[in-house]
This record gives sequence, structure tokens and C-alpha cells, in this order.
Amino acid sequence: MGHLIQLRRLQRIITLSVMSTSPVLAVRPMEPSEVDIRIDYFHGAGDDYLQILGVDRELLPSQEAWRSSYEADCALPIRARQSLALVWELNGEIVGFSSTDQIVFGVEAHMHLHLLHPERRRTGLGTQFVKQSATYYFRVLEIERLFCEPNAFNIAPNRTLQRAGFRYLFTHQTKPGPINFFQATTLWVMDKAHQPE
Repeated sequence: MGHLIQLRRLQRIITLSVMSTSPVLAVRPMEPSEVDIRIDYFHGAGDDYLQILGVDRELLPSQEAWRSSYEADCALPIRARQSLALVWELNGEIVGFSSTDQIVFGVEAHMHLHLLHPERRRTGLGTQFVKQSATYYFRVLEIERLFCEPNAFNIAPNRTLQRAGFRYLFTHQTKPGPINFFQATTLWVMDKAHQPE
């Protein structure tokens, strides 16, 4: 009987230990004071990494212009916003961010996803953050469809989108956004009816 009680206590300790070391993921709106996370991510990136992202350094807005634009957009009602950005937190630390643009409120939007540090990539975290972000965008923007269009040769986000439940539409040559060069992209979509639980 004593051994059984000790075994149960040990199991409880192990369970509590596992629970206390489980990562805590959170997705929340990016505050205007946090926009430098996004700005520094692009302005501080090396040319090789920007190439993978499909971003042309010459097309990046200046840090000051980007900051002013974001602050002005954040001051607008949600229905009038040009973009909406979220931060991704792991155990209280900001490890990435997502943003939407091409927003047609109540209809659709295009999302972007970025983990800040290379060691956090290819760990499965991105998939969980994308699912949480998609759920947030569907709810707050009241959209029916959420698109994402990464560079076709950037394997990580394409795999992440597939694992998160996005559906592949097609690959084509395009200039997907104002900071991008003309490139091959893959277009993915998630419908409201198929959003993550």
C-alpha cells in the first residue's frame, strides 16, 4: 500500500513537472510602441535572407516613415485599417509576428508570418502561431477567406501553412506586395468554415 501511495505521488510530481515546462504560446495585437520589432526584422536582415523572403531592400520604407504609417493606421477604427499586426509570444517572450494587409473587411485579407530567430524555425511553433493568428483574423476582421502568399522557394512558410490547414491554390509569378520584387509565389487560402479549432 505504501509503495502505491509513493508511486502516485511520483506520478503527480512528474505530471506537474511536465505541465510546468510546457511552452505557453500567446498571440495578441501588436502595440504601436512595438512596431520596431517588425521594422528591425526587415531593416536588420541580411541580403540573403531578404532574398528568401522575396523582399527588395530598396523598396523598404524608411524606419521613420514605416513607424509613422503604422501609428496612423493603428489610430483608425478596425474597419478602416490598412493592416493589422499581431505579436507571437513564447513563455512571455516575443518570438515572432504576423500581419495582414489587402484587407476587405468582412470578406478577405492576406496574412504574413515571421519567426524572429532562426533557432525557433522548423520547431512546429510557427504552425501553432499561424493557427492562433488565423483564428484571431477571422474573428476580428469578420472575414470569409484568409490568404497567404510566400515566396515559392521559401520552404518553411509553405510547409507551415499546409500544416496549419491552409489549402494550396496555385504557384505563379507576381509582385505580391509593395516591398517585394517580381518572383514565384505560392498562394494558399483558408476558408472560415475550415479555420482551426
